[in-house]
Amino acid sequence: MKEVIFIRQNIEKWKSLEKVVDKASMVNPAKLADAYTEITTDLSFSRSHYPKSRITLYLNNLASALHNLLYKNKKERYSRFITFWTQEIPEVMYHSRKELLYSFLVFAISVLIGIVSAQNDDSFARLIMGNGYVDMTLRNIANGEPMKVYSSSSPFQMFLSITYNNIRVSFITFVFGLMSGFGTGFILFRNGVMIGAFQTFFFQHQVGYESMLAIWLHGTFEISAIIIAGAAGFALGNGWLFPGTYSRGYAFKQGAKRGLKIIAGLIPVFITAGFIESYLTRHTEYPTFIRLSIILFSLISVIFYYIITPHLKHHGKSKTKN
Repeated sequence: MKEVIFIRQNIEKWKSLEKVVDKASMVNPAKLADAYTEITTDLSFSRSHYPKSRITLYLNNLASALHNLLYKNKKERYSRFITFWTQEIPEVMYHSRKELLYSFLVFAISVLIGIVSAQNDDSFARLIMGNGYVDMTLRNIANGEPMKVYSSSSPFQMFLSITYNNIRVSFITFVFGLMSGFGTGFILFRNGVMIGAFQTFFFQHQVGYESMLAIWLHGTFEISAIIIAGAAGFALGNGWLFPGTYSRGYAFKQGAKRGLKIIAGLIPVFITAGFIESYLTRHTEYPTFIRLSIILFSLISVIFYYIITPHLKHHGKSKTKN
């Protein structure tokens, strides 16, 4: 790569890193670490290709300044816990907005496939959910208790089991991004088809409305977590497949770091979904208004925190810089 192209591609980023140095007291340690990693990668490239250039000297000085600031501020403040949720997660979600869109589209298309397949093949639900579960649900429907499965065990036992399973599924969705993103796509596809077939099965037996009130009471958070975890998996896969101007190893590490932050940011969602499914979903006698309110509140919360807030904070920062 010619030196002028290298400079042109990265000059805006270097200017933003200069601002990080200038306002170091207002920057959290994690962002300093990210800035230092980025500049040392560019410095290594510059030393290899333009060892006697002034740009190498410039990058070396910038890297030294960031290094000093990083180790000076090595002890993180207690406020890091707060800034993680108020700053870091919205920031990483903004930079992962394309991956989130891809994840949603894959899942939505998979749900449609599940719906169409279940409508055109009566045996499809058994293929997806298993004969045991289908037969049990048919007995519950015949007895006038289609959602009895949600009250089959103690709330606390369900809470532990469901929360663990939600975390496991989301983490697998993320880790499967190692398979160049195709693994994450497969997990999303499988879960989407399952949801589509599952919901269609209840509509075919005239209890679709009641099933939606029960399933989406907890499912709004649960399914959102799977889709967001899909964005984490795609971020991991994209870092490996599309490194851009960085080395593949560095781009992969950045994608992995971004994905892990997204998964960590889902912890409250896992817990809330598990709590609702264990303690609230079983109460099918609750008024429709209350259950619809919980579903709507859950949906608004996810959209606001994971989609709207990242855009507001990012554009707010851009205006401040300007």
